[in-house]
Amino acid sequence: MVTAAVTGFLVLGGSEGDEAADGKDARTTTSPSPAATPPASPASPAPTDNPRSGETLKPTVAGWKVVVNPKYGTAFDVPADWDVKRTGVFTFFEDKQKGDGSAYIGFSGVSSLKPSYCVSDDDKDGREETSSLAAAGTKGEMGAKDTASIARGTSAAFAFGGYTDQSAAAEKYLHVGEAKSFTTASGVTGSVATSYVSGVPKKNKCDTDGKAVTFAFKNSSGNFVSWSLYGAKGVKEELSDATIDKVLATVRLHGDPTVE
Repeated sequence: MVTAAVTGFLVLGGSEGDEAADGKDARTTTSPSPAATPPASPASPAPTDNPRSGETLKPTVAGWKVVVNPKYGTAFDVPADWDVKRTGVFTFFEDKQKGDGSAYIGFSGVSSLKPSYCVSDDDKDGREETSSLAAAGTKGEMGAKDTASIARGTSAAFAFGGYTDQSAAAEKYLHVGEAKSFTTASGVTGSVATSYVSGVPKKNKCDTDGKAVTFAFKNSSGNFVSWSLYGAKGVKEELSDATIDKVLATVRLHGDPTVE
């Protein structure tokens, strides 16, 4: 059952903590899984602007890749077959109710599994839309009061925003998980919740049910941030819970955040 608090969150389209208001993050998206393009390079690139900067760091899981988000001072590992995006990329689900290309919910420090898992042109506009099988990243949670509400609200927003038409009528397909206390392998403590949508009408080729896991915690600056992983649910190649749990366990703090 969707609580009033979560419903309110969905109406608002997520937290205000990871907007690309500074103009450095690109805002290109497709549906149901967002695609991302890198921001324009600054005149004097920092080391973290390397599109594969995480490769210079040692993963905590042998053979995996490191995904770094210097903006929030976080890192996590993903399997070797995942695609790691440039650190400045902001990828999001478009707000379908507004229809103006703005973000409903998104994150940066992104890695995706099978970026071209499904390709279609359902609106027949000549522009193909590409869906990934799964993706993970981190975002800021400005104005949040506790990790439990972040975990529930953000996981609900990714599942609902990415795998429904975002209408009030679609809320009946959303199942919001309870928040539980969690500690990663590196000792980061916070709350985790899993939300999903099931039974959503499949109108287009790439439509699927979806799920999202969110781990909310504080970074080294004492600010609330969240790591989320979303993916298609009920498909043959669905990302297993065991793999999700293994990725989640690697979430850790990394360096000093560049954004307060």
